[in-house]
Amino acid sequence: MIRFNPLILAACMATGLAHAARPGEPAPDFTLLDSQGVQRSLSDFAGKTVVLEWTNHQCPFVRKHYGAGNLQAQQRAAVDQGVVWLVINSSAPGKQGHVEAAEANRIQAEWNAHQTHYLLDPEGKVGRLYEAKTTPHMFVIDPAGVLRYNGAIDSIPSADPDDIAEATQYVPQVLAELAAGKPVSVSLTQPYGCSVKYADR
Repeated sequence: MIRFNPLILAACMATGLAHAARPGEPAPDFTLLDSQGVQRSLSDFAGKTVVLEWTNHQCPFVRKHYGAGNLQAQQRAAVDQGVVWLVINSSAPGKQGHVEAAEANRIQAEWNAHQTHYLLDPEGKVGRLYEAKTTPHMFVIDPAGVLRYNGAIDSIPSADPDDIAEATQYVPQVLAELAAGKPVSVSLTQPYGCSVKYADR
């Protein structure tokens, strides 16, 4: 079980609605290096559903969902269905959660994560492009490149793993609706977690 300090939890808590990437509008394209040293662009995955997950391995809220296996299960189920899952780290050098490629790979292997690629955004360009506010902060993009979801991982903003079972898990819900050809019932929610550690924060 991953544990965290409640004092760090209180210091990390942040909320906010993003405005740059609005559901129903085209998702902004971007290019970043992944943790294997390969350039990846959102446009590389045209025609596929894409999930963006902002991360910070030191954030208690991220550790809640990885420690309980919730994010790994969501990643695995999505990738098995052909969804592209991109984990993005926008922590600046010297800030909480910043990693180089080797450390990113070690952490994800230790957590048994199942993302498609882990993308490094140390300058925060893509984070700011999407106005990613928190870790985690989730986005879902449909095969036509339209943003369909922007917001929280689930409906209970806490760092208590016991709340996961009672919460609505928004990304699996959105993915199921898209796969069934249904309208997305919840497209915008308030993200919760630690603030993304950009250079000026």
